Amino acid sequence: MSGAPACEVRVAEDGADREACFAVRKEVFVAEQNVPEEIEYDAYDAGAVHLLAVRDDGVPLGTARLLHGDAAAAKNGDGDPAVGSLGRLAVVPGARGLGVGAALVRAVEEAARAKGLTAVDLHAQTHALGFYGRLGYEAYGPEFPDAGIPHRAMRRVLPEPRRTG
Repeated sequence: MSGAPACEVRVAEDGADREACFAVRKEVFVAEQNVPEEIEYDAYDAGAVHLLAVRDDGVPLGTARLLHGDAAAAKNGDGDPAVGSLGRLAVVPGARGLGVGAALVRAVEEAARAKGLTAVDLHAQTHALGFYGRLGYEAYGPEFPDAGIPHRAMRRVLPEPRRTG
């Protein structure tokens, strides 16, 4: 694997990009992991920042969302509005292991910094703890089920942006 993923990650600001995000989630969570469709899409989607990873030819490879403000405070365990919530990270099977997931996590962190957030929380499927751990996230609290899948809460305090000059 090379250092940079073979994709572009962008904020899904138009309807087509948002639909592509939802299609990736449907493929990964609903079809592959058997998450009921009625719980995959929720009220948080409307106010979330959705990110989309695409190949250079525009084919969707992955997605993630960032909750912020009251929505994140409700999800992050301690109610801190300065902590964002990374969720719904999904990478299509053919793009796994290529750095797409890591690129999405870093893009979520950049979006969180742009909103003035100081940390990012997430609920990781337990098989993904090592992935997030390599990206600087630390697990806390007990294991819990979400959609019948074991999860752990994780958090990363965002480093201060580098100052130049």
